[in-house]
Amino acid sequence: MNQPSSRLQRALREYGPLVAIVLVVLGVSQAAQHWQAGAQAESLRASARPGDIVMLSSTSCVFCLRARTWLEAEQIAFSECFIETDAACAALYRAQMAPGTPTFLVKGQRVVGFDKQRLVELLAIDRP
Repeated sequence: MNQPSSRLQRALREYGPLVAIVLVVLGVSQAAQHWQAGAQAESLRASARPGDIVMLSSTSCVFCLRARTWLEAEQIAFSECFIETDAACAALYRAQMAPGTPTFLVKGQRVVGFDKQRLVELLAIDRP
């Protein structure tokens, strides 16, 4: 009966410090990602003007939903069109030869996928 308890205590002694280190590293990583997303949101909010960001979306795209949800929650100016329901949007999407959605047009430059840092970089071009 003592044997399983003894094994558990031994495992905790041997691996406890390693588990603690892993948890600390994960926590720091999560905090850094949260901080970076906040900084990117602030930069986008400050830089984006109406018409600067256009998101070409698909009605069934979960990545489009995530991007839209984040942009709206962070109050970043953008417009969106759906390639299945808007013929002009579909033509624009085909002209971009984009491999998938979401595809962003940021001041005329194509960004495939929701790359916040790339959006920040493109918005900074030609801005004082």
